[in-house]
Amino acid sequence: MRNTRRSEVKRIARRRQRDVLCDVMLSARQCETWLTLEELARLTHYPPASISAQLRHLRKPENGGYAVEKRPRVVGKVLRGEDFGTVWEYQLRRAFRRTFVNARVCASGTRLSRRTVTC
Repeated sequence: MRNTRRSEVKRIARRRQRDVLCDVMLSARQCETWLTLEELARLTHYPPASISAQLRHLRKPENGGYAVEKRPRVVGKVLRGEDFGTVWEYQLRRAFRRTFVNARVCASGTRLSRRTVTC
């Protein structure tokens, strides 16, 4: 019989829903594909309301500051069960943010040098 201690048992880290959704959306972006909440729900097995909340969180700077683009789906591409009202489709893109470095104060005022950082 093997002697194993609880401290020796390694736990498998589960990925957060936000990370799974981010990976799926960035992969879809590479294929230039727009996805609806229903399509994302089928791909990730998470409920659409939760996916919508995670897309909102992905916009925040502390969660990556991604740009979530949204547009209405073209009428010719309506899927079964979504044939009423406007159906929105989403695409995620990495945002560019500007950071200010090397702040220098001159006699004429404050001068900051800028550089663009890709997320």
